[in-house]
Amino acid sequence: MVRMGPDVPLLNEYKQEFFWKRFPQTVLGGPRFKLGYCAPPYVYVNQAVLFLTPWLFGGVGTLLCQLQLLQELYAAVLSGMLMFAAAAGVQALALHAARRSGTVVERLGAPNNLVDEEEVEFTQCISPETVRFIAPGKRFGLNVVLHTVLAGVLCGFGTWYVFLGRLTALYGSTGASLVVFVLSWVTLCIAEYSLIVNTAAETATFQAQDTYEITPLTRPLYVFIFIAVDLADRFSHAVPELQLASQTLHVVFVFLPVLWALGVLPPLDALLLWGMEQVLVFGLGGSPMSSNIRLLFMCAVSFGVAVCNYFIPSSLGVVLFSTSAGFLLSLDLSQVGALCRRQRTSFRDHRVHSGGSPSFPLTSFGWSLGCRELLLFSSLLAAATAEAGLLHHFIGSAQSQVLVTEPQGLVSYLLIILFSLCWALREIQGAYVVAGMFLNPLYPKGMSNVQSFKQKSRGLHVVAAIRRVLLYLVSPFAMVAFLSMDESLRLLHSVTVSVGLTRAFRVVWQSSEDALLQMVVVILVQLAAGSKTLPGWDALGTGVQLLLVGLLMDRLGQFVAKLKFTLTVLVTSWTEKKQRRQSAGTLLALNASLWPLVLAVVTLSAVLAAPLLPLFTLPIFLVGFPRPQRSWPGPVGMACPCPDSVFYQQMSGSLASALTTAFASGSLGSVAPGSHFLGRFQDRMVWIMILERGYGYCTVNIKGLELQETSCHTVEARRVDEVFEAAFERPERLGFTQGFNLHWGNALTPCAALAVRVYSDARNVLSGIIDSHDNLRKLQEDFMKALTWLLLRNCVQRQKGLLWSSEVGSTIGGMKSQSSQLAQTTCNPPSEAVVVESNMSSLRFRQDSSSLTSFGDWSDEDDLFGPQPARRTVALVTAEAQRGHAALHTGASLPGSVEMDSLFENMALSALQPLQPLGLSIGMPAVDRGRNPEVLRESPHLNFSCPQSEVFNLPPVWRTAPLLPSRLLSLRQLFPEEWFRFSLGRFGLAAQGEPLEDMTKALKEDEVLKELHVKVALSCLISVGAESAFTSPSYIYRLYCGDVPWTEGLDWLSSSKDLYQLTLQAFRFSFKLLFDQASLGPMESPEELFSTLEEYERDWYIGLVTERGWHDSVLQEKPFLFSLGHDLTMGTYTGRVLSLQEQLVQVGRLNGEGVRGQWANLSWELLYATNDDEERYSIQAHPFMLRNLTVQAADPPLGYPIYSSAPLHFPCL
Repeated sequence: MVRMGPDVPLLNEYKQEFFWKRFPQTVLGGPRFKLGYCAPPYVYVNQAVLFLTPWLFGGVGTLLCQLQLLQELYAAVLSGMLMFAAAAGVQALALHAARRSGTVVERLGAPNNLVDEEEVEFTQCISPETVRFIAPGKRFGLNVVLHTVLAGVLCGFGTWYVFLGRLTALYGSTGASLVVFVLSWVTLCIAEYSLIVNTAAETATFQAQDTYEITPLTRPLYVFIFIAVDLADRFSHAVPELQLASQTLHVVFVFLPVLWALGVLPPLDALLLWGMEQVLVFGLGGSPMSSNIRLLFMCAVSFGVAVCNYFIPSSLGVVLFSTSAGFLLSLDLSQVGALCRRQRTSFRDHRVHSGGSPSFPLTSFGWSLGCRELLLFSSLLAAATAEAGLLHHFIGSAQSQVLVTEPQGLVSYLLIILFSLCWALREIQGAYVVAGMFLNPLYPKGMSNVQSFKQKSRGLHVVAAIRRVLLYLVSPFAMVAFLSMDESLRLLHSVTVSVGLTRAFRVVWQSSEDALLQMVVVILVQLAAGSKTLPGWDALGTGVQLLLVGLLMDRLGQFVAKLKFTLTVLVTSWTEKKQRRQSAGTLLALNASLWPLVLAVVTLSAVLAAPLLPLFTLPIFLVGFPRPQRSWPGPVGMACPCPDSVFYQQMSGSLASALTTAFASGSLGSVAPGSHFLGRFQDRMVWIMILERGYGYCTVNIKGLELQETSCHTVEARRVDEVFEAAFERPERLGFTQGFNLHWGNALTPCAALAVRVYSDARNVLSGIIDSHDNLRKLQEDFMKALTWLLLRNCVQRQKGLLWSSEVGSTIGGMKSQSSQLAQTTCNPPSEAVVVESNMSSLRFRQDSSSLTSFGDWSDEDDLFGPQPARRTVALVTAEAQRGHAALHTGASLPGSVEMDSLFENMALSALQPLQPLGLSIGMPAVDRGRNPEVLRESPHLNFSCPQSEVFNLPPVWRTAPLLPSRLLSLRQLFPEEWFRFSLGRFGLAAQGEPLEDMTKALKEDEVLKELHVKVALSCLISVGAESAFTSPSYIYRLYCGDVPWTEGLDWLSSSKDLYQLTLQAFRFSFKLLFDQASLGPMESPEELFSTLEEYERDWYIGLVTERGWHDSVLQEKPFLFSLGHDLTMGTYTGRVLSLQEQLVQVGRLNGEGVRGQWANLSWELLYATNDDEERYSIQAHPFMLRNLTVQAADPPLGYPIYSSAPLHFPCL
């Protein structure tokens, strides 16, 4: 992304015009009075008539009622019937127009932007084009009937709601009644138009598409809510509260169009999910859920528990039932389903379900529901139930109202002490104390070494263990004891008491830390009152008191976080020069002069638990519509994957283990649903969101942000590094200024460093290595040694039954590398060929294959899957070379071999047809392989002098190279005989299983066996064009990539896919030897070389980043990976080494309300204003708000994280 100045337009000219056409339509509910082009007057007249139709029919009913010709009820019914007839007529006309135009009505609720921009040619007043423009109709037939009926019902009840007599009775003033009457009918006309004629795009948009046409029901629903309150007041017997509510809501009813236009009122789906979440958390003591299905299920079960508590006649029964139900519902019930499926689900399937990483410690406590977990939870349940029952039976019934001197008073003091200890022990776990303002002097200094960091953290681990025992074992039992002895249990069969006790006994387990704080606040209020009674407060009962305290503290926490976010936006809009727009001074002056209004907006958003929306991320604050804590409607786990996603997928397992310890110890602070954390390691950014929390578990979503940093991403990443450096890389002794958090105003507050097994990425420029003549001469020797070693190792593994090949039957062949085995078990590669790159024409290819540019050149900065040079498939080249050539059979390959699998084609290079010479008349000599007498031919049966030599025999097809014996003889000195004998001796011992010196000596002296390996090795050397010393780095790179130029033996080598892969792997091993020896020094002995090759085979993946084997090796956590690359822009060759090791990942807490506010603006800006400009102001870098990173972390399609895990359930005990 190219960063632009702060005065980049918020909306470009096209979007500005589009917005100012859409917004009036939203305000009026659907009429399009601003089109942007000329339209006949009847288009506007027709829309105005349809808009005023409800008022016309309602006016008829109101007039007849005022003239006392009809009663109120009958007048309302008449208005409703007239509106029903008009709505049916509009729908019939729309359907007829659609049929006449021969098109199918396609509407997804929200208007199509392209349709909005089309110029319609109007011919007549009621032509099909005019009708379809004004009233597009409904997509589903059921909605035609439903919306038509609702239109009539709405008009009838609306007429009854705003009768002048009713308004005069409410306010006692005819003038005020007339004003409310007129403005109320504007609201009704807007709701009717959006329901039956045309639905406007809503500023409060939750779903990207309204598939089932729910949006037209949003405005009528709110009208029905107001009417329902008025009806309750009408039919009640003079309830003052209802009368006051009705008077207030009649005034608010007038301002409904303003609330709809500002997007304060949520759409139906968001309202339903938000309402269930609020009731579950604050009314029933639960937690926000990670999915809508879990939320619905938990709400239903929790509501059933509250109903049962209401009907249980005995207080002891209520205590026992509430304690057991609260404990069971606070557990991770998803593990019950996993326990039932365990017999049918393999361990590997569970790993894939948990996010695709093999690092989940499923055998440790809490990761799955097993015997240990069942025993612990059963013991806790039995102990808690027994404690509650015994205390209530023997002490609770005799409890008096004097709190300080009774047993409940002793428990109260214990709770205060527990809260103080838990808070203090949690504070010293993190990098900062006192709300992130001061550095923690007890936190370990220095982050250079993981082992030293762990050593310094031992004291904190002891403190964390003490806190864990106090918080998860002692505190819940103390709180259960306090509740069991409470006197409010005597007031049973009250709805408020039943709900309050249900919540209180559950939140003790669901969120022990929050429950402890709430209970301490209630206790302090009682202690402050002393012997005095607080009539209003004491009458509520302890359960309802805890409910109110919990709600108040949540809203107060949101208010503080929103206020900090507001100040950050205001201050940085002026202090940050790159954020200072020309309007910054004006906006600051307006906010200063209207500070009560700004404070009211912040307070209202906190009360509604709605995001505070900074419009375009400017200091223009609006109240976003309430929505669930997750902020997005789709399922958790959506992402925009790319090749780099595999690194986040690999580290998610180890990160899960580290987060488990951090959550339990409290080093990340109070972990509540809706919290956001940011982790940083090298070029990786991990976004962690808490989805739900219960007793002993926490559910999170882990997202990975892009690695190819844009300029905006880089600016914010640099600031993240500065914030972490100030917290973790500080001097031993701190002064006051050094101890203060200089980045306190930043959205990120560092918390802790976590030890995680991740890949460390090192990239080196190979200048001086790959172009050194000494290294190039050594490369040929190392290639022969590596090839000889792989041939012998292949024989040993084949003898042990580990290999199979289609070339020689069930006893001869090769085995895929470890990384390729998993790929074959998980997917079937398609039959299309791997695409290779070539910048040359086919004629140039035929004339001089050695002049081809590198196949598959790549660089670290290049987009691997962006625009590429001209491509020719291997299948195409092969078809041109030899028509009708039979396809090779696929099968397993050799040990340590490399599959040239593309991440997208999934096709092994070994399965491709061999490259053939593309013509014998373009300068290449014709070779008649069937008639040349000098071509070496041997019998498939060889006479070995040692019986054990048969183990090291090679397949017959590998001995049939079409090469002259004289040519092989001239290269005889290149074969490393001493190395061959040494390796043969080592492999001979491995093949025999016991040391037999005579047998090993006989193997080394078997000349036939030696000559066999000499011939195969030299044939491979000639076939890849390496018979002379390597002189060109480009040639080395081509061979490394598998782009072998055509040679005389390439046809033979390519026809044997196992040998081809073996040769390719040998060359890659030899290049890795060159790289290591240039960096660390030459090999000093054959034993060192042998062990090095064994290490390559066992612990390394040596290949290309674009290969499937690379992807699979990362997921399998291969200790080391190496790849060779070519930087086209710099003209250099690069080596990339990934090493798996335990590293410190720095984690910090983000301002959750700042994240929700920016996401709310993102949703409004993209879904309503359709401002998808990649250079828009609201996506530019902001070092304090981390605006660019926050936009990336949003769920697709608005955000673009490259990795997002499914909901991961972590144990926290």
